[in-house]
Amino acid sequence: MKVDLDGRAALVVGRDSAVIEAVVAALITNGAGVSRRAPADTVNTLVAPDLLVVAHDLVAEGDAADVEALVAAADRIGEAMQERGGRVIVLTASFGLLPARRHAVQSVATARTVAAMRALAMRLGPNVQVNAVGAGAIEDGEGGFLAGGAALLSHVPFGEAGTIEDIVHAVLFLADPMNSYMTGQVLTVDGGWGAGYGRNF
Repeated sequence: MKVDLDGRAALVVGRDSAVIEAVVAALITNGAGVSRRAPADTVNTLVAPDLLVVAHDLVAEGDAADVEALVAAADRIGEAMQERGGRVIVLTASFGLLPARRHAVQSVATARTVAAMRALAMRLGPNVQVNAVGAGAIEDGEGGFLAGGAALLSHVPFGEAGTIEDIVHAVLFLADPMNSYMTGQVLTVDGGWGAGYGRNF
């Protein structure tokens, strides 16, 4: 996917992963200048970016401990962006919209992430658009999962896991200057997992 990000400064904070590496590569390929700072609580003084990507843990068994630090970083950097405008894109798991019984802790933490993203969108509009990508079961190409987990697949209408490229394309869509009237939304990339209970009774 190609979008015009020439001259835009991007900042990435949060969890490092193969997904984030692919997102960074795509932003650079599309013309953005990308800087990395992690963990989130080290981001204090900075020149406000045009594009902020906040990366939460995406796997079902992940550590939800850094949610508060990432939410605080998004708030702080988003406020700094407000004068000249920009985009905040939050990468999170789809459990924030539809809790998973076997992953209660991660579901609650992700719901907190989604609620914070929407509150930030209300506060920073109209100058800053704030949206999220909600990742479902995303494979690494070698049988492992970079987001979600294998248990989700029996509920996915597509019947298979997604790829890193599926997440990258969603991020680029939210970053695209042509996408100018969308904020406070979660773009779910989950093969339809969140559409409803997919098993046959």
